[in-house]
Amino acid sequence: MTETETTLERIMLVEDEEDIRAVAELALEAVGGFTLTTCASGQKALETLADFKPQLIVLDVMMPGMDGPTTLKAIREHPAFVDTPAIFMTAKVQPEEVNGYLSQGAVAVIPKPFDPMALSDKIRDIWSNLEPEQRSA
Repeated sequence: MTETETTLERIMLVEDEEDIRAVAELALEAVGGFTLTTCASGQKALETLADFKPQLIVLDVMMPGMDGPTTLKAIREHPAFVDTPAIFMTAKVQPEEVNGYLSQGAVAVIPKPFDPMALSDKIRDIWSNLEPEQRSA
């Protein structure tokens, strides 16, 4: 890693399922060492965004009320978060579905169920493959 690269530290996880949120939280904080904030809904994510200032947002696709793509679209309306990288997590990972998520602004899609022991490494790999200007401090 060069001096110009930004280390990923702050992740926002938006997931409505409490069990999945708890497993992902453990995987990202305890295993991965990230600073994490979790939100149970898209609306909560929008309310938390400015205070937490995530470097990366991980969104469940299917949530009641405001789903992941709708939440990401709303996040993009905030000037400070127009370019914040986002990853969708979903069980719907057919090629046409993945391409749809990427065309909606996600930088990657992580399939569910995910391996909790490998989740932080997967996210670090995605982060390291982003263009330098996509990695915000």
